Parts: sequence; structure tokens; C-alpha cells
Amino acid sequence: MTFLLIIILLILAGAVTLTVIGLRNPQSDNDRALQARLEEFSQTGELPDLRELELSQPFTERIIYPMARKLGEIATRITPQNAMNAISRKLELAGTPARIDPTMILALQLVLGLAFAGVVLLVSNLGAAKWPASRVLILGLVFGFLGFYFPQMWLTSKINKRQKEVRKAMPDALDLLTICVEAGLGFEAAMARVSEKWASELSYAFARAIQEMQLGKVRREALRDMADRIGLAEMTSFVAAVIQSEQLGVSLAKVLRIQSDQMRVKRRQHAEEEAHKAPLKMLIPMTLLIFPSLMIVLMTPAALKLFQSALGGMFGF
Repeated sequence: MTFLLIIILLILAGAVTLTVIGLRNPQSDNDRALQARLEEFSQTGELPDLRELELSQPFTERIIYPMARKLGEIATRITPQNAMNAISRKLELAGTPARIDPTMILALQLVLGLAFAGVVLLVSNLGAAKWPASRVLILGLVFGFLGFYFPQMWLTSKINKRQKEVRKAMPDALDLLTICVEAGLGFEAAMARVSEKWASELSYAFARAIQEMQLGKVRREALRDMADRIGLAEMTSFVAAVIQSEQLGVSLAKVLRIQSDQMRVKRRQHAEEEAHKAPLKMLIPMTLLIFPSLMIVLMTPAALKLFQSALGGMFGF
């Protein structure tokens, strides 16, 4: 039993470690320290020792990341290609958070599934009463599936958050684009000005599209790829309007102004839709939390009086 508990604790520690590493910022202090070390070698002209450079990297880069990717590669061999493509697509829509790749997601799914099932096994052995084997099996399967799909749910929440941020920022960004184009700037220069103005997911998408254009990609292909990476209907409509204006020779400033007005209307409609959903969402906490508390506060004095009366004596209270 002690050996089993040690294994469960090790699995839990590995799950927490992988989760923290997956959520950490890619531009960490350790990365900057390694870059500073390389710049120091280049300035002094000394030949860097590869072993020293390797040991100067943090423990997570040398041990944890390779172990997690190895575990993910093992899971990749038994995973259908469609599932791998779906995970890659979700990571792309989420903006590839914290340098996580599909193998890391698969590793997290495997580790968290085992960890959640291990928690059930641990709890069942800690109590004084012995749990039936059927209950342990059912709860272990339920919590195992919950832990297995937890990274997928986290990715879905990241996608929704990113798309919501892009939808919220698009009208203001298109207003600035329109002003810049009307002032005489080209479309790429206007996009660069928008990407410099704000630090948001939309500005990052604009900056990446500009870099692709500078590397030789055609504008319409770079814009379509940007829309695919975001996966938002408003962005797809904006990109289609810009490409059509370029092909048909329509004034780009006029198209951008029309798109800005449409985006503002869609944002207001989306806000009204969320406001209409609020009463339905409030019904669940009110039914489960507020109404029972009110019933206890209001009915308890009357029930106590009733128990102390002759009517309560009739029922044996």
C-alpha cells in the first residue's frame, strides 16, 4: 500500500509539473539568460563549450520537456492522424500558447487521466470504510476520462477567449486602419501601425501577416492564412472584402469604413445576445444557492414555532 501511494504521488507531481511548464511564458528569464550567455561568448570571441551551454539551460528545458515530448510521441504512435490534426488545429486557433505542441497535449492527457484516476484510488484507500470495487472502478473511469479531456477543454477555453478578444478589438482596429489609409499610408503600413498601437491578439495576427508578406508571400494568401489562424467569421468577412477590393479596384478606404461599421454593429449584437443569456445563466445559482438559503431563513422560525405548538405535539415533536 505504501508503494502504491508513492506511485500515485509521483504521478500527481508529474502532472502538476507538466501543467505548470505548459502554461509558463516562453520568454522566461531563463531563456533571456541563455541568450545573454551566447551574446557574451560572441563578444569575447571565445569558442563556447557545448556541454557548458547545455548545463546552463534550465532543468525544464533539459529534462522535463524532452520527457514530455517523448511521452507524447509514444501516444502519437497509437493516435489516429485525424485526432492529431484536430489537436494541431485547436493549437493554431488558440495561438499556440506557451510553446505547446500536439505531443505535449497528448502527454498531458495521458498523465492527467492517470492522475485523476489515481486520486480516486488514493481517496478510496485513505478512509476507514472500504469502498466496493465497483464504486472505485466507476469513479476511477469517470475521473480518468475527465482528466484525459481536461487539456482539450482548456484549449477550447483559450480559443474562445482569443476569438472574443479579436472580435472586441476589430472595430477600433479597422477605424485606425481606415484613418491610416485615408491619410495616405499603404495597407501593409497601416497594418503595421495597428500592430504597434496595441498589444492584443489581433495586433499579433497583423504583425505575423506583415512578416509573411515581407518574406515574399502574396498579400491575399497571407490574409487568408491569418483568417484561418483566427477562425472567426468577422475576420473571414474582412479578409474577403479586402481581397475583393484589391481585385476589383474599389477604394480600400471606403471598404474599410463599411467593414468597420459592420463590425461595430456585430459587436453590439453579440453583446445584446450575451445580455439576453444572462437571466438564464443566473437561474442555476439562484435555484441551487439563493432560493434554498432564503427558504431556510424564512421558514425555519415558522417551523420552530410549529414544532412547539400543539400541532407539533400531535406529530411527536
